[in-house]
Amino acid sequence: MKVKIKKLSPNAKVPRYAKLGDACMDLYAVSHTIDKYGNQVYDTQIAMEIPDGYVGLIFPRSSVSKTGLSLRNAVGVIDSGYRGPIMLKFSGETGDYLAGDRIGQIMILPYPQIEFEEVDELSDSERGSGGFGSTGTN
Repeated sequence: MKVKIKKLSPNAKVPRYAKLGDACMDLYAVSHTIDKYGNQVYDTQIAMEIPDGYVGLIFPRSSVSKTGLSLRNAVGVIDSGYRGPIMLKFSGETGDYLAGDRIGQIMILPYPQIEFEEVDELSDSERGSGGFGSTGTN
């Protein structure tokens, strides 16, 4: 599948797979700022045209555990209609990443178009309405 991508800066790097078989492509920092809420903001300076029926999901890299950072929205969602720069916002006291560093990863997936049907009753299941911790696993 081809996805159109635009570099918004000459320093921007096109996302790429690090290894054959990787599910996600690495995203690279171009700049670092702090927003009015104290978030560490890393701009990739890339924009993309994700096809209709697909979504870009932004995840932290596993190496984030070596930093004091945590991706603010846990998983970022890039809708197909968005054409602006892809940025990642982290909580944390310091900007542990530098320009050129891999700061996150993106996976582009198809999604179904859902139509809800309101009903009076739902079918029974083994779990039923059991919520948090109800499966009994440790």
